[in-house]
Amino acid sequence: MENAVTGARGPMFKRLALIGVGLIGSSISHAARRAGLAGEIVGSSPTPATRERAEELGLVAKMYADPADAVRGADLVILCSPVGTYEAIAKAIGPQLEKGAIVSDVGSVKAAAVRDIAPHMPEGVHFIAGHPVAGTEQSGPDAGFAELFDGRWCILTPTEDTDKNALAKLQEFWQRLGSEVEVMSPDHHDMVLAITSHVPHLIAYNIVNTAAHLERVTDKEVIKFSAGGFRDFTRIAASDPVMWRDVFLNNKEAVLEMLGRFSEDLTALQRAIRFGDGATLEKLFTDARAIRRGVIHANQDTPQPDFGRRAKGDAKGPQR
Repeated sequence: MENAVTGARGPMFKRLALIGVGLIGSSISHAARRAGLAGEIVGSSPTPATRERAEELGLVAKMYADPADAVRGADLVILCSPVGTYEAIAKAIGPQLEKGAIVSDVGSVKAAAVRDIAPHMPEGVHFIAGHPVAGTEQSGPDAGFAELFDGRWCILTPTEDTDKNALAKLQEFWQRLGSEVEVMSPDHHDMVLAITSHVPHLIAYNIVNTAAHLERVTDKEVIKFSAGGFRDFTRIAASDPVMWRDVFLNNKEAVLEMLGRFSEDLTALQRAIRFGDGATLEKLFTDARAIRRGVIHANQDTPQPDFGRRAKGDAKGPQR
């Protein structure tokens, strides 16, 4: 049967093992089942409630507490847990991996993924780090939905010794999930994501906490009078704290470099405001608006305003 979204046919993998079934893991399950990409989907989580809920939702045929149990017989394994867990998981699953299996991940940092996972992969197993650039601020098995990856980018970061056939197969898998696929080096990925995702999240966390600590503004007023900009910051700052803690600890060099550039540009803005330099401010704002319009033109967001008043029952939330 032909898949209505991608036009592709038939399962690509006999057994897909998802190590972690939060937002991304559960969305992979939804999208893979929509496209008929796996004969069987299983999962792993150390949390009993998560295992029970994933099975209740039909995301997997079976959940396991031990990731080593989940990967037995799997020909595609995707780590969907925080980056800080990668090394321990890789050590646990390595001896149980089937020869010829593809192992990947969905983390927002790629050099660290290669560092922590690749050394524990046995000969004949193909590890290819990956990052679907899609998400919401929601988490847990209930947060996922099949459309999360539609029209979004998935970045794959092979190394020099990556098997080309395995890379092509993983690329096709993500395309059939609905994604556009880009291939780049792990280090380049980390630099790009530092400015497009990591630093914006750091700024969001910081400005929300700054507002909360203002002595002349109460918490009630911050919530009651949230304007569009602050509301957007609070959405980003609602993201999984453990996941983002691991991102910053594992991409510190690129993040610190981008923060340095950001600080220099912020100083220029401060100077323009202090000295009443309207021309500089207008140029900076005009340039920034052009970038925003480019994001919309590239179909990475929608121009329709919702002012925070999403339709009742819409639990998907915005993508980023």
